[in-house]
Amino acid sequence: MIWTIIPIVGATTVVGAGLYYGNNHIEVSKYDVSSSKIPKAFNGYKILQLSDLHSKSFGEDNRRLIEVIDKEKPDIVVMTGDMINSFEEEFCVFLDLAEKLKKYKVYFVEGNNETKLSREEKLELIKELKNRGVRILDNEKIRLTKDGSFIGLYGVWCDLCYYKEIKSVYKKDTYFQKKNIEKVLGYTDKKEFNILLAHNPLYFDTYAKWGADLTLSGHIHGGLIRIPGVGGLLSPERKFFPKYSKGQYEIKDSKLIVNRGLGGKPLLPRVFNKPEISVITLSSE
Repeated sequence: MIWTIIPIVGATTVVGAGLYYGNNHIEVSKYDVSSSKIPKAFNGYKILQLSDLHSKSFGEDNRRLIEVIDKEKPDIVVMTGDMINSFEEEFCVFLDLAEKLKKYKVYFVEGNNETKLSREEKLELIKELKNRGVRILDNEKIRLTKDGSFIGLYGVWCDLCYYKEIKSVYKKDTYFQKKNIEKVLGYTDKKEFNILLAHNPLYFDTYAKWGADLTLSGHIHGGLIRIPGVGGLLSPERKFFPKYSKGQYEIKDSKLIVNRGLGGKPLLPRVFNKPEISVITLSSE
């Protein structure tokens, strides 16, 4: 009997160790984005993207995550939503991370988990983030400036009715259209290079039509389980093999980079899908 049990225990241990490593080892994915609309002053400008932390901590006080970020020496850090879980009573992990990133210029746009918060909870979270120097992009635009040149940075969030996984509010056949984003963000200047932070990549065609040259998103968690040669298995939208699950996509001259996220959903481990940081380096054509 014992000779039957030993291989089972061994295999279970190997699988468990593999899952632990695959869910706790941070992978850095690097992208080069070039455009004639990027000013020469922004050659080599480095944007580091964090997404979907879901209050996960990599070591005590997120020490390992901070070490990876510091090693990359980014010009700015952007956070594309779901940095917390909506069911939390406190947001200590996220706020502690924000405190440790005060040496950087940090920009944040909310995801569906932040949108789910009550008005009071959201106001408290925003207040605490602002106290730590985080710039909240609440359906608005700012300009990133360098040596007298600039590029546009927008942040957009959408109502929960546009997230299919939230059955209580989702409206069938509802789609986030160009007119919806124009209503909250206005129109883009086609001569400028425009970066859009938008949690949900599902509406990439809308972002491209609106005028985003580069969109940074998350939300899909890499499809949770990565199948070699196939892609991500399942999205939060309850859809198999989501169209945008990780990496770079293009519609004409508009680019989308989907971050696989750092955390995940309780009891659903990531498989062949390590937590990810995206590093985007800009250059002028």
